[in-house]
Amino acid sequence: MTRTLKSDTITKGFVIAGIMNMSVLVFSRFFTNSFIPESDPNVMSNFGLLMIVIWGLAYISVAKNYHNVKWLVGVFALEKIIYGIIWIKWMLANDVSALFSNDKMAGVFYSVYGANDWVFFIFFLFVFIRLIKIGTN
Repeated sequence: MTRTLKSDTITKGFVIAGIMNMSVLVFSRFFTNSFIPESDPNVMSNFGLLMIVIWGLAYISVAKNYHNVKWLVGVFALEKIIYGIIWIKWMLANDVSALFSNDKMAGVFYSVYGANDWVFFIFFLFVFIRLIKIGTN
């Protein structure tokens, strides 16, 4: 596939997705912020946060070669929709304003992480569909 402006933009999208995932290091204060794992110990434990960083590294690792890993891009979309759905369920069952009063970083994290996942679900889905249409591996 010839590199084009569009593919350069998509490459940047993968890098941005990775950086956004790695921002959990900031919000969790490098895994020392107890409010994030206490608020959702099943998904956002320190191990869960570490795995979010690992997913971010995976996005960055394929940024320049995403067109060679169509099915992995589909997995990325699936992973993002799962986190997006979990976030909606969490938001419906919890009071994020109480979290803000305890810890602003945790409040901001829980306010935005799912919206971020929905945005990148759409991005990865778009790339996956585009790759299917152009008939890559």
